[in-house]
Amino acid sequence: MMHSVEMSKVVQGFWRLNTWQYSKAELNRYLHELIDLGVTTMDHADIYGDYTCESIFGDALSLKPALRKQMQIVTKCGIVLRSKTMPQFDFHKYDYSKAHIEASVERSLKMLQVDSIDLLLLHRPSPLLDTEVVADTLKGLQQKGVVQQFGVSNFKAHQFDALNQAMQRVGLDLKYNQVELSPLTIENIEDGTLNHMKTNAVDIMAWSPLAGGDLFKTGKVQTVLNAIAHQYDTSVDDIAYRFINHLPYQIHPIVGSKNIERTKVALSSLDKYLTDNEWFMIYTAALGRDIL
Repeated sequence: MMHSVEMSKVVQGFWRLNTWQYSKAELNRYLHELIDLGVTTMDHADIYGDYTCESIFGDALSLKPALRKQMQIVTKCGIVLRSKTMPQFDFHKYDYSKAHIEASVERSLKMLQVDSIDLLLLHRPSPLLDTEVVADTLKGLQQKGVVQQFGVSNFKAHQFDALNQAMQRVGLDLKYNQVELSPLTIENIEDGTLNHMKTNAVDIMAWSPLAGGDLFKTGKVQTVLNAIAHQYDTSVDDIAYRFINHLPYQIHPIVGSKNIERTKVALSSLDKYLTDNEWFMIYTAALGRDIL
């Protein structure tokens, strides 16, 4: 029987891990630091770093395999990239065939050097995704004990519902939806995706909560963030995380930086607040207009 795995409130992302230039020992120490802080959920995808990031992580983890018991490993499948490291992939597409999903999971297990994945996400919705085939495939992975629970990434409400209905037919539920969300990217607020997830008791992870660094550039939203940050004598990223935390969805932000201080900011923001007035100042700046 599949058991529910609880994720840490702040998640560490590794999509740029191949650029960090950490040695195995340095990365292993970094993992220890994260866990000591309470950041125990590690977010991956098969394609990150041109299919290399999982193996870099796995090599570091292998220095102390017992560390695995203190963390939750998330990875994703479904995107196929042209790749020099994976020459069999010569076309950019989505692939949710039984063969591809199973091969991707098997490869992730090998690269990460683990026996099971705590949470497998389907990376992006595909027009060719056959919900019945996917549900049956994921059920098989769960029965083999190689994946504990499942979710999606970047799925809108109707795409989520179509797959989740098929999942429920085989006795499973989608547990997470990982979506883009920041003070600059509010689409998933506006189109009802976040609210729909809450209605279905689905946990939400937010990728790119700092808009890939764009929050530190110049613009209307950035001006508002800077003003509020100045008022609190804090940083723009702290205010960005407070903006996400203020939403009534218990969102798990994903920090993508190698700098542990960035992760500490995300953690410290959990105990800090904005007023509703301040939140709406940011929100209307992102909208580009006043609320109706």
